[in-house]
Amino acid sequence: MNHRRVAITGLGLVSPYGGSLSDFFSRLCAGESAIRHLLTDDQPRPLSIPFVSCPGFDADASLGRPLAAMMDRFSQLAMAAVFSAWDDAGLPCQVEGNARNDWACIWGTALGGTLAYEKGYRELWQKGRERLSPLAVILGMNNAANAHISIQLGLGGISMSHTVACASSAIAIGEAFRRVRSGEAPVAVTGGSDVPQAYGVARAWEALRVMAPGNEETSPLACRPFSADRRGLVLGEGGAALVLEDWEHAQARGARIHGEIVGYGTSCDHSHLVKPEAAGQVRALQATLADAGLSVDDIDYINAHGTATAEGDPVEIAALKAVFGERAEDLPVSATKSMHGHLLGAAGAIEAIATVLALREQVVPPTAHLQNLDPACTGVRHVTETLRDRPLRAALSNSFAFGGSNAVLAFRAPPSNRSESQDV
Repeated sequence: MNHRRVAITGLGLVSPYGGSLSDFFSRLCAGESAIRHLLTDDQPRPLSIPFVSCPGFDADASLGRPLAAMMDRFSQLAMAAVFSAWDDAGLPCQVEGNARNDWACIWGTALGGTLAYEKGYRELWQKGRERLSPLAVILGMNNAANAHISIQLGLGGISMSHTVACASSAIAIGEAFRRVRSGEAPVAVTGGSDVPQAYGVARAWEALRVMAPGNEETSPLACRPFSADRRGLVLGEGGAALVLEDWEHAQARGARIHGEIVGYGTSCDHSHLVKPEAAGQVRALQATLADAGLSVDDIDYINAHGTATAEGDPVEIAALKAVFGERAEDLPVSATKSMHGHLLGAAGAIEAIATVLALREQVVPPTAHLQNLDPACTGVRHVTETLRDRPLRAALSNSFAFGGSNAVLAFRAPPSNRSESQDV
């Protein structure tokens, strides 16, 4: 099969650090936690948890009030991230005619418009209203974000949403990559967004007993992947977008290339809904390396799924050791969720951006707050302080979800940062 090369020409996000890529990455490299204490008193019972929000995001200012009013917050975050990535890619927002009829939008979300649905349920059951807003369905539907993106950018190719728990946006990116690589779409915009702030969602996660505790003083340190004293994950909201482009198409228009996506692999543990299994993750890692044509010696960094749960962290490290063997001892691994939290359906996308920037800038961000390593998580090189002492040629980004769904993405540094030929 004649595969095309796939360039990453646009990156955009709405993160806890704001919308600037440089601020996002510099704060990750500084080990700066965006986790804060969330205390609400406008709920049936007060909610008090560590959380990651995007307090500076103003949908009306970013999108315009008429467009923002047609969207749940998860779609607003998606659209803002996409507009930023589109601008970063140097692509015009409006094109006449049918020039984009084969351009794609593939998006990921685990929750969709839960805020809209919860608002509707409250109006029905608490306030006794007989009718809901006529926008209730289109605000809440999971494909609302990719529909808005396709409409606003005039994308006439495939428009699809993926809902695969925490692997949603990693799978969306991988599927977009496949369509560009195959020649089906010369350009695809992809990524993910989620807003787990709905009261019912937070209470549901709380009931699983996987969320880290914290108060105003301790919340910034609440997420500690691979640490012996870790207590669980921290939820967060956000959106992240990538523009993937046929390499020749990008070169022909003189686009800046942030990096290259070269592989994608998936698997299912097929064993348990919430307990991960190393064998399934091994299959996804191996499939990605094979798809990318890379060996274990070619990988210089892994952005781990690293949720800071008792079950998940040791299993992920066991999978890495099984795949990388002796190479694992010197394999830099970090979990940026320690700082930006777990963005659920947006996690894979924001971590993909962190991985692409690590390769572009030749810097590995750390796992923050990792001072007391769990003996069950030894065997890899945990990056606890920003790493700048080696060339970074290729990297993997892991996303391992409830339901046993595993997705791994492989990236290469842009040619200007690589010693090998641009045509490798």
